Amino acid sequence: MSFDYIRKLPTPDEIREQYPVPDSLVPIKQKRDAEIRDVLTGKSDKLLVIIGPCSADNEDAVCDYINRLAKVNDKVSDRLILIPRIYTNKPRTTGDGYKGIVHQPDPEKKEDFLHGLIAMRHMHIRALSETGLSAADEMLYPENWGYVSDILSYVAIGARSVEDQQHRLTVSGFDLPSGMKNPTSGDFSVMLNSVYAAQHPHRFIYRGYEVQTNGNDLAHTVLRGATSKHGRNIPNYHYEDLQILLGLYNERDLKNPACIIDSNHSNSNKQFDQQVRIVKEVMHSRHLSPDIHNFVKGVMIESYIEEGNQKVGGGVYGKSITDACLGWEASERLIYDLAELNY
Repeated sequence: MSFDYIRKLPTPDEIREQYPVPDSLVPIKQKRDAEIRDVLTGKSDKLLVIIGPCSADNEDAVCDYINRLAKVNDKVSDRLILIPRIYTNKPRTTGDGYKGIVHQPDPEKKEDFLHGLIAMRHMHIRALSETGLSAADEMLYPENWGYVSDILSYVAIGARSVEDQQHRLTVSGFDLPSGMKNPTSGDFSVMLNSVYAAQHPHRFIYRGYEVQTNGNDLAHTVLRGATSKHGRNIPNYHYEDLQILLGLYNERDLKNPACIIDSNHSNSNKQFDQQVRIVKEVMHSRHLSPDIHNFVKGVMIESYIEEGNQKVGGGVYGKSITDACLGWEASERLIYDLAELNY
């Protein structure tokens, strides 16, 4: 095998022991987890708003953003649950480009996985400590889940990961909401199969152990648009798409039917400013149909301090170095609009 074993990294238990979650934060996260669960099980009419940078590339800027979010949260918490995106792993279609803070704690320097794992955990703990908002992250590498499993309140499984068996089986061992995105092909059946797999118990190999899971009843779907065989982006957030997905849910034995709409990626044709229009259309669809209202539990929005994006080393504080994001002023207005529209 052409592998060079560079160094042995600390286990999740070792990292968690060195960088524990302060006892004072545990009940705050537990309360958040319970509130999010109530939305996905239908006990609460609040809307989940998973919002934040495409990739969490800079701890100071990300925590600055989340502190701003926390001030808005105080004004809308009766109607919305704001879940900040702290996405520390960035999938790359070709393997090139910035892969997230776990790979590169400093985007302008070489990979450093030891410090990357520490930086990932440190950022999540700092954000929760400063704001009381537990966050969402994407599980790009199932074996890395344990490094942050005690901090997160939401996990996303990306369009390129959702068909992978190890991702599906690992999610079946989670005790928190896990959004399974539709694959880049847009196939709803693939996405629903992933939800079915995640909701049921499994026995498999994980980090060198034989493990048994109980199934995750909070696994659900996320619509993020699709890409045709000709490379054209195809949205799937429209009223008709939601009706079709709900009908497919009703044909299957799945718990807690729920869908989140990702307003960027292929749904927006990567036009970040279109996210405002898209989430408002989703809210309109919820008003037109009580069934869709009960089914669509939230939205995902890519947002940062400065709008758009820049290349690595661009030097603009709070501006994405991956996908283009909505700026803070537009994001703040949109959150208030969502609160008004969630009736």
